[in-house]
Amino acid sequence: MTVSQALVEFLANQWTVDGVHRERTIPGVFGIFGHGNVAGIGQALRQANATQPDLMPYYQARNEQAMVHQSVGYARIHRRLGTFASAASVGPGATNMLTGAALATTNRMPALLLPSDTFATRVADPVLQQLEQPHDIGITVNDAFRPLSRFFDRVQRPEQLYSIALSAMRVLLDPAETGAVTIALPEDVQAEAMDVPLEFLAPREWHLRRPLPERAPLARAIEAIRGAKRPMIIAGGGVLYSAAEEQLRRFVELTGIPVGTSQAGGGVLTWDHPQNLGGVGATGTLAANRRATEADVIIGIGTRYSDFTTASRTAFQNPDVTFVNINVAAFDAYKHGTQVAVIADARETLDALLDEFAGFRIDADDEAALARSKAEWDALVDEAFVPSGSPLPGQPEIIGAVQAASDPTDVVVQAAGSLPGDLHKLWRVRDALGYHVEYAYSCMGYEIAGGMGVRRGAPDRDVIVMVGDGSYLMLNSELVTAVAEGLKIIVVLIQNHGYASIGHLSETVGSERFGTWYRAYDPEQRNFQGDQVLPVDLAANARSYGLDVIEIEPCEDAIAQLSAAMATAKASDRSTVIHINSDPLVYAPDGAGWWDVPVAEVSTLEATQQALTEYREQRARQRPLLG
Repeated sequence: MTVSQALVEFLANQWTVDGVHRERTIPGVFGIFGHGNVAGIGQALRQANATQPDLMPYYQARNEQAMVHQSVGYARIHRRLGTFASAASVGPGATNMLTGAALATTNRMPALLLPSDTFATRVADPVLQQLEQPHDIGITVNDAFRPLSRFFDRVQRPEQLYSIALSAMRVLLDPAETGAVTIALPEDVQAEAMDVPLEFLAPREWHLRRPLPERAPLARAIEAIRGAKRPMIIAGGGVLYSAAEEQLRRFVELTGIPVGTSQAGGGVLTWDHPQNLGGVGATGTLAANRRATEADVIIGIGTRYSDFTTASRTAFQNPDVTFVNINVAAFDAYKHGTQVAVIADARETLDALLDEFAGFRIDADDEAALARSKAEWDALVDEAFVPSGSPLPGQPEIIGAVQAASDPTDVVVQAAGSLPGDLHKLWRVRDALGYHVEYAYSCMGYEIAGGMGVRRGAPDRDVIVMVGDGSYLMLNSELVTAVAEGLKIIVVLIQNHGYASIGHLSETVGSERFGTWYRAYDPEQRNFQGDQVLPVDLAANARSYGLDVIEIEPCEDAIAQLSAAMATAKASDRSTVIHINSDPLVYAPDGAGWWDVPVAEVSTLEATQQALTEYREQRARQRPLLG
């Protein structure tokens, strides 16, 4: 067999086991074939397709970055039990995957990357698309994957494949270590023949680790929680990846402890659960952020505590606050300088806590105040959803209409722009896996490819991709893949004529939305700040790919038309793009969160000077790591 043929058959026989659940770890390979892999991985996949079509399914892609995004979308809807492999050619094809690698690792999501590399023998150096560095001839573009990957190795000789492949699988399925796993494959080695042990090709099971909480750390956590007057749980993606939402629900119903969710934790409780205060932090709800301000014990479960979750360390204002961090990764468990870290699986730890808190309940008056705060926020959301009748509806109205037209098991997918913040506040999640916002890397262009990955992993669910025009323009080419495969997604394309999120941020830091509008260039002012809107027709662009497109022109009943369009799209078995114009200056209700983006300390602009004053006021509220 060649190295590539052996690798393909090896990957086809890897299985993830979680309790009684068993599934293929690598259900397929995305690939764009060219110089470097067309005779290696490409040939191996073609041979498998001809002789054993079900051995390792191959899927086309239009962009290498999007291959990784699809892998991450699939992995997340499968709770990190499976992912795809992505194969790319030498040079630009390989480097196109770098953004995807960073996204996977930042999100703690498994993705297997197989970038081709230049000749290991160097017999024909320099080959087409080869990077040359005089100080180190051994460097290739694939070395750029090293800081972006949780595992990186290069198969320089055929016999290295065995140890490299096994090590790659170990990291890919380690809950604490997972992320981008990169195996660089020199083009000559890919096609080289070798004798392969049958043991390497035999089915192999990888049993998922679920570490139990150690007795002493668990006891310290129990003591801290029992001593709390106003405890709060910050639930992150680790709750969902551990399939611990049922244990969390039972624990909070037993104790009354309220929950605020990170972006990755959306869905751990249904939106209307009494203990669910909604998103917390910079894009959080007023109810969750009020509680975070006063909480004396923060119980972080499966969260990495990003700056959005902590509102850049301004969310937790109680001077005596204690952090109890439950996480499978020690790196995250010890954040905020905590001395109460439980390094264990979320589900196993919650099971252990349930046995210890019978009879424990937060104060009745405190619980009543939380209920009032939640009801107040819910009323604000209801009001934000009411159609204004404006020809250009605001984004909250659009979200409300899409929400109302969706089913409980539908999955909303988003990643970048102003939509993640509005969805974190407004989207009413009714299913544990119904909220899919990639916000660790917040990668513009993730939405369509990620949504397709979700649909691959959950073909019985409708996937609703909500995307602004800025992010759509970054990476919409995978719509061709959706058409080619008949893979249904619903894309709600919101036309803002610019970068709505960065435009708003630009205002808050005194940069006056500079460079954030899509406008014709003004040669006199030498900027893009004029009034001439670009004659770009994104609906026509989507239609050119062969999708069904529904255009909603600016009008007073735009929201009613959006509701009807959603009903049409859901009834169809084809992908649909719904194009609607919006007013980017209409914002969601304020959740009293803050994000630390430094402001220029010296400026001739009055807007910047005013922003600096406000920035310094907010900075004064930041918690130091210690003290």
